[in-house]
Amino acid sequence: MQATLSSGWPTLLRRLEFVAYPAAAGAAFAVLSLGVVTWLPALAAMAHGLQRWRAEGDSHCFSNTFRSFPTYWRSLWRHSLASTAAGAVLAANIVHLLGRSEPWTFVLLAAQMGIAAALVIHHVAFAAEAGRAPAGTVRTWTLGALALGFGSAARGTALLGAVISAVLLSLVVPLGPLLLGPSIPVLLALSFADPRRHTS
Repeated sequence: MQATLSSGWPTLLRRLEFVAYPAAAGAAFAVLSLGVVTWLPALAAMAHGLQRWRAEGDSHCFSNTFRSFPTYWRSLWRHSLASTAAGAVLAANIVHLLGRSEPWTFVLLAAQMGIAAALVIHHVAFAAEAGRAPAGTVRTWTLGALALGFGSAARGTALLGAVISAVLLSLVVPLGPLLLGPSIPVLLALSFADPRRHTS
């Protein structure tokens, strides 16, 4: 029985990595996002930390997220400001529509929710593209994100489903939605963007 436990120990540790490292990257993202408008550069930096772990086996996801943040901040602060403003307007619209009872509000609410879903997919894919290619430009990351998030209906649906399920399923873990809510969808997007998936 001891031999069985010994042989299973590396497998158990390997499985724990898929929780511990995304959680560490998510923790770094949460700290960096305290600046409110810093969330998008923080998301891209987190994606870069996760990509280094995926591609190179570098387990320093927490510190790598902090190290790469200044580079992404310089490139993305304007984009982050615009996205934050758009998100605030969208959230205000949804809250306002939820408080109304006219029949036509359902159509507007559905449209607002659709826009919100599209923005979530885009920014998860955007972070993955930026994380994979830190030397790229906002334009190349945007084009890559559009292809990654909306080039396939199944892929876009999976990314949106990952955002929702990561938050809901991690509720059983203390601070789970905060730590795993952003990192699991980005990790899935990095997997989708991996060129090795498209080679035989």
